[in-house]
Amino acid sequence: MYVRTLTLRDFRSWAQADLELAPGRTVFLGANGNGKTNLVEAVGYLSTLGSHRVSTDAPLIRIGAQRARIGATVVNTGRELRIDMELNQGSANRAQINRSPVRRPREILGILQTVLFAPEDLALVRGDPSERRRFLDELCTARLPRLAGVRSDYDRVLRQRSALLKTAGRQARSRSGSELSTLDVWDGHLAAHGAELLAQRLRLVHELAPHLERSYRGIAPESRAAAVRYRSGCLPTEFLDPDRAPEPDDAEVLESILLRELSTARPKELERGVCLVGPHRDDLDLMLGSAPAKGFASHGESWSFALALRLAAFELLRSVGTDPVLLLDDVFAELDRRRRAALAAVAATAEQVLITAAVPEDVPPELEATPLRVETTGAADERASHIAGETVPAEQ
Repeated sequence: MYVRTLTLRDFRSWAQADLELAPGRTVFLGANGNGKTNLVEAVGYLSTLGSHRVSTDAPLIRIGAQRARIGATVVNTGRELRIDMELNQGSANRAQINRSPVRRPREILGILQTVLFAPEDLALVRGDPSERRRFLDELCTARLPRLAGVRSDYDRVLRQRSALLKTAGRQARSRSGSELSTLDVWDGHLAAHGAELLAQRLRLVHELAPHLERSYRGIAPESRAAAVRYRSGCLPTEFLDPDRAPEPDDAEVLESILLRELSTARPKELERGVCLVGPHRDDLDLMLGSAPAKGFASHGESWSFALALRLAAFELLRSVGTDPVLLLDDVFAELDRRRRAALAAVAATAEQVLITAAVPEDVPPELEATPLRVETTGAADERASHIAGETVPAEQ
C-alpha cells in the first residue's frame, strides 16, 4: 500500500499542495515551523479521521479559511482509490470516495492504513489511560473499519446515559424516580456496544502481545522483558490474560457481564452522576518484568516501549494484509544509535515510508530516502508552506 498523490487546500500552513509520491522512502526536510509535520499529519488524518497532535479539527483549518481539504490517491495491490476529506468550520465534515460523496466520513476508514511514530508517542507510556485506549481503538479500527460505528454509538450512548444519571440522581434524592426506569434501556445499549468494543480490544491485545515482546527485545535486549495486559475493573481475571484465545461468543458473554456490573454499580453512579462501568474506564498495562513501565521505566526504556508498540502495530497489520504506510515524524533525532537502527531496519522493508526531519543527517543514510525540502514564504501572519522548487501559489 502507498500514497501516490497527496493534495491539500488550506490545511494548517499549506494554502495549497499537490504532491506526487512513490513507493520507497521520502523525507520532508525543513526547519521547525515550516510545515513538514503537517504533511504526515494530513496522511494520518485520512487513515484515522484524527490528528496525532490535537484533539479537535479546528486547528487543522488554515487561519482565515472556512474549510480545509485533504485528498489522496491510494494504491493497494495494484488498485487505486481516491479519498477526500473536507473539514468545515461550524458544520459537519464531508468525505468522498472516487469523487462520490459518502454518507459518513468514517466510510473512508480502511482504504488507507498507516502507522505513525512521533515524539508525542512517549505519552503512550507516561500519559493518561486515554492515550492507550486511543492506541487500542485506532488499531482495532484499522483492522476492522466497521468498529468506528461501534465506537461512535458507544460514545453517544455514554453521553446520554451520563446526562440521565445526573438528572436521575437528583430525582432519586427527591424521591421522584420517574426517570430511573429509563436507565435500564440505556444500560442495555451501553452493554451491547461496550461488549463489542471490549471483545475487539481483548482480541487485539492477545494478537499484539507476541509482536510487542519481539519488538522490544530487538530494541533493548539487555532490558527486562516487555508485556501488555488489558486492565478492567469489571471483567473476570481470565478475560484479562493476554494468553487467552478469543472465543466466538465473547461479545455475548461480555454483554452479560457488563449488564450485571451496571446493575451493581447503579447506586454509586446515581450518587456521583457518572458512568463507572464500561470500556471508557479501562487501560492497557505496559509491563517491564514485574513492574509497570509508567512510573518505573527510565527515559530510554520509555522511548523503547513506545517505539516497540508502534513497530508491533506495524508488524500486526502487515501480518494480516498489505504493508501500512509508515509515518515517522521527526523521531530519528530523538533516538539513540540502537533505536535508530531498529526503526531503520523496519523502515527499509516497508513499501512506503514518509519521514520528517530538520536536517538530512537525522535520517539514517542506509534508508536512501528521496528528499523534499519544505519552506515557508509570505508575511508573518500569512506565511504559507511549499515544496522548494515549486511555484508558490498567490494568496487568494
